[in-house]
Amino acid sequence: MKKLFLVSFFAAFLALTDSASAQGVDTSAPDMLIKTATKQVIDAVRTDKSVQQGDINEITKLVNEKILPYTDFLRTTRLAMGRNWRVATPQQQQQVVEQFKILLIRTYSGALAQVRDQQIQYRPFHADPAATDVVVRSMVMNNGTPIQLDYRLYKTPQGWRVYDINVLGAWLIQAYQQQFNEEIQQHGVNGLIQFLTQRNQQLAAGKHS
Repeated sequence: MKKLFLVSFFAAFLALTDSASAQGVDTSAPDMLIKTATKQVIDAVRTDKSVQQGDINEITKLVNEKILPYTDFLRTTRLAMGRNWRVATPQQQQQVVEQFKILLIRTYSGALAQVRDQQIQYRPFHADPAATDVVVRSMVMNNGTPIQLDYRLYKTPQGWRVYDINVLGAWLIQAYQQQFNEEIQQHGVNGLIQFLTQRNQQLAAGKHS
């Protein structure tokens, strides 16, 4: 249960879209970006009673303010869709991105509200100065249990951005690729949009099965 909670919380780090410039965090170094942004999120959760009580509006606000500037969810969605992204119309692409974003926020909002005293240990970061795609590795200590947590980032003209996360050996993008592909193969891109929309409606109604 504890591991599931942490998977949920850190997957929430990607539950957003890239439409703002990062503020207050140095995005020129990928390891410092992760350390600083993660600390800001955890500190905010610890001091916000509404978030701790699971208020979805306050959680969404927190995500938009503290996480959104440092991610590229458009890239995340495009990679999750794979070659199917190219056959989708611009309108369909936008709908998938938005519904996928809502899905992740609603799925992991409860876990985000439970953040308290987890300790994060960052592994030494080594990367070629010319690298444009890197992985920042860390270990989360939850009641003495170490849990692997890695972030994949790529370099943009505005600085580094997170676009994938690996928890316990499972990358977020890879976890959704098969499901997205199956839905599209069976029902087309509109079928995927309908699937995501219906799932969001179920979560909004409190149905988690």
